[in-house]
Amino acid sequence: MERLSLCRHINSCTKIHHRPYLRLVLHCANLGQVKSLSHYDNTGRVRMVDVTEKPATSRTAEAHAFVRMKSATVASLRKLKSPKGNPLEIARIAGITAAKRTSELIPLCHPISLTHIDVRATLCKNGIEIASEATATGPTGVEMEALVAASIAALTIYDMCKALERGMEITELYLVKKSGGRSGAYARPKKSGKR
Repeated sequence: MERLSLCRHINSCTKIHHRPYLRLVLHCANLGQVKSLSHYDNTGRVRMVDVTEKPATSRTAEAHAFVRMKSATVASLRKLKSPKGNPLEIARIAGITAAKRTSELIPLCHPISLTHIDVRATLCKNGIEIASEATATGPTGVEMEALVAASIAALTIYDMCKALERGMEITELYLVKKSGGRSGAYARPKKSGKR
């Protein structure tokens, strides 16, 4: 978007419900990274992206989350002494189930047919690390499905373990990598260090 058309665009966003969109456009303009948000039209109105003309391609995405907890809670889980059963396995199933229902949870997500979804929950010395992977062949990506799987798995772990510790923290929810589609591949820079 050129600066002149950006100014016209900003001037058209005068209604109160346009203000969050306007702030984002101005922020991007100040950074010199004027990009458009696909879920907004040129008046700032929310819309579902039309993917009718996009070709179906293979898409994959991986996401991550972490549930931080006290060492005593980790020790109880190692002995499988949770009042509700094995939280890691139940969290896996919850994440897989949630990924299949992403479009019902995130209003403007397209319903897509997943060809694969996996969730892994690993007990570490200071909590539980969650990794999810989603795959589909279609006109839109599966990043949200992977992120929903990881976040719901993390929330399930909290629910399963809250009798042991209420102060657990759900942290580090992010996209690890994705492939396929017009925007190509993305990989988050790796962090060093073990848990």
